[in-house]
Amino acid sequence: MPKSLKLYIAGLVTFSAAALVVASLVLSQKPDWVLGFDPSISIVQGRDDPVAVLVGVAFWILITLFASALPVRMPRGTLVSVSIAPIVASIVLGGPAAAGWVAALGTTEVRELRGRVPWYGTLFNHAGLVTPALLGGFTYELLAGGSPAPPVGFAATMIAAAVFHFSNVAVTAYSVALRDNLDFRLVAFGDTRSYLANLFALAPLAWLMAKIYMLPLGVGWWATLLFALPLYTTRIAHQRFAEMREMFTQTIGALAEAVDKRDPFTSKHSQNVKNIAVEIGRKMRVSEAELEALEWGGLLHDVGKIGVPDAVLLKQGKLTRDERVLMNAHPVKGAEIIAPVRKLAPELPIIRHHHEWYNGSGYPDRLIGDEIPKLARILHVADAFEAMTAARPYRMTPLTAAQALAELRKFAGVQFDPEVVDAFVRTSWAVGVEDAGQGAGPVPVKPRSLPYLGDAATRMSPLANDSQAPTPS
Repeated sequence: MPKSLKLYIAGLVTFSAAALVVASLVLSQKPDWVLGFDPSISIVQGRDDPVAVLVGVAFWILITLFASALPVRMPRGTLVSVSIAPIVASIVLGGPAAAGWVAALGTTEVRELRGRVPWYGTLFNHAGLVTPALLGGFTYELLAGGSPAPPVGFAATMIAAAVFHFSNVAVTAYSVALRDNLDFRLVAFGDTRSYLANLFALAPLAWLMAKIYMLPLGVGWWATLLFALPLYTTRIAHQRFAEMREMFTQTIGALAEAVDKRDPFTSKHSQNVKNIAVEIGRKMRVSEAELEALEWGGLLHDVGKIGVPDAVLLKQGKLTRDERVLMNAHPVKGAEIIAPVRKLAPELPIIRHHHEWYNGSGYPDRLIGDEIPKLARILHVADAFEAMTAARPYRMTPLTAAQALAELRKFAGVQFDPEVVDAFVRTSWAVGVEDAGQGAGPVPVKPRSLPYLGDAATRMSPLANDSQAPTPS
């Protein structure tokens, strides 16, 4: 574990514990701020008996335990549960301290009880919810006051829920960024759609739970239990989303594997290209949507080879002009195959243009420099490195990683985008690899080479395509 992460965890746990003590003890002199001693906001239906208040806190802890029991792992590895609803409800009913204790004790998960999470991870998980819950509680009290009218109370609840939710996302994302040496923004917005769906679905439900709980004549507590059903169905919806995306990714992976298995030399080629491209994308700090496009585009970049005859695809000798035309058509064929799948529209430019050269002498459209989509330039480097370091029918002895990196450096500005090559050097695929282009300090960013005017003038000529050596794939 990095030292910075250790210090972060220790600091967060210490701060959260101190803040919870302050909210529970120091602010107990202000009845509007602690455990609902003010009858108008009491967590136990208007009663100011401390024992009854503690019973009310225990009730919401149990509800939160149910909501936290089975979190759903989202595509980027984050865990999402429906516990935001009872925690926000406790904010409305009892203020910061009640919400802090509900968050601290009610978010205990089964995997923690079974020892699947190390002790420091358990402390971090709970501390990462206590501080956001306290912040949400303070926000609600400042906005809503004592007994707000329903429109004001509802608006205050939505804002408090947003403060709680996004501060929790920030706390967790920063720890993951420190642990995996990733960009904070990439981690924080990795599952944004899931986060927002969770927030907008559960925050209004939390407000309703709080209002139902405050019903008179002992009706509120058992009526609140009826909300277990919508909480459970929300969790099922999150699970179905994660499962559908995973099934979609697995289906794409199976299709890519079927293409690769036509050639015994390219087994796992698409999977490796995807992994390299995604890591380059992270180093270049592309957006989450672009990372997903690299992931799926990397798997599908060679799907057009389905239309290339085996006699051409597996030929060990030099290709004839006609055979080269067939081989060079695979990016266009791949894009045509994927085009009907609307979900894969962002991947089409990657598939079609991953053999374009930076100087404009590639194929199929002879794009130059930044005319080539950025993600296609990234995939081009990933594809070339993977191909050069693996055996192929036309080259049985693969290049070493150092030799392949030297080729990337040699053709940076000609075949490859220099910026992408520089980013590749910072990935795990180049760790320990001798790099003639790397100085003693940080990797220098080379000035972008201008495309050759001659290539720009001749790229419209159909005869020029015959003289181009293809990127290995």
